[in-house]
Amino acid sequence: MQNKYFVSPHQTVKEVVAYMEDNILKAVIVAEENRKLLGIFTLGDMRYYFLRGGVLNANIQTAMNRFPKVFSSRLEAENYGKKLIIYPIVDEKRIVVDVIGDEENGDQFSDALKDVPVVIMAGGKGTRLYPYTKILPKALIPIGDVTITERIIDCFRKFGCSDFYLILNHKAEMIKAYFQEIDKNYNLTFIREEKFLGTGGGLAYLKGIVDRTFFVSNCDILLNADLECVYQTHRQKNNMITFICAMKDIVIPYGTIEADETGRVRDMKEKPEFSFLTNTGVYVLEPDVIDQLKEDEYIHLPDIARRCMDGGKNVGVFPISEKAWMDMGQFNEMESMMERLGV
Repeated sequence: MQNKYFVSPHQTVKEVVAYMEDNILKAVIVAEENRKLLGIFTLGDMRYYFLRGGVLNANIQTAMNRFPKVFSSRLEAENYGKKLIIYPIVDEKRIVVDVIGDEENGDQFSDALKDVPVVIMAGGKGTRLYPYTKILPKALIPIGDVTITERIIDCFRKFGCSDFYLILNHKAEMIKAYFQEIDKNYNLTFIREEKFLGTGGGLAYLKGIVDRTFFVSNCDILLNADLECVYQTHRQKNNMITFICAMKDIVIPYGTIEADETGRVRDMKEKPEFSFLTNTGVYVLEPDVIDQLKEDEYIHLPDIARRCMDGGKNVGVFPISEKAWMDMGQFNEMESMMERLGV
């Protein structure tokens, strides 16, 4: 039995999520030292926990599933009719004696999203990366020996995506020339903005071209996330737009005071913690969003989402851990990305 599936009940949610990512696990068993099962924790539990207001520095026992499906033998688990992420096998005292786990790793490929288009917004000037972007467009900034755009494409290729659209503006001809020269195992279409239209306005050029659910990504973002699960959740929730958001946890390094309007102290907190969701710049959209855009309209994608919400449409969120998100929008973030990728 592999020890990698076990975590301590004394760890925090944040520590367990980091452990799962480091070991490429979709589920772990929370158990006492003698391996008595207390619960299991999956990436789905993580998302549900955070969406209901949980904080990352809380104890893992507040977020785990205390009543998971368990089995009395490997044979019983193997003959179970439903697909689970993890199959704990326990004795009569709920001591875990064996585990059948999901052995998939992040380097495996699937074709689950083979019919799902991906739009990459690559028209910005990348002013926060000057002076690099005075010479190269942000879309061609190398991360190691591979451009950021190729790395983004590779993230989606792992799930079978094969139709990509680059919306271009700044140094568009340089980007086109580069991609026309390299070997590709995917379809790439260039869309040229006539003027800067924000992070969402350029989608209007896709009217009559993209007619099914699609991903949108900024050209400075890398995600190590289950994009198939993101897509399926978007569809199941009947969302018009789904934001992929990273969970952030911040500790204020001071004691804080809450007072009423008379100046009377109502509460005091020592180094309070706040957990929140931050927009990664990657989304799932329905094609109806494209049809609602006006020609040459300058608009950012969050403003498009606000418009959908005002119109009574569902706009959802899919949380991922902070570690699953890499951004190279600024120099220190780019250096961090290269360090994490080992390049």
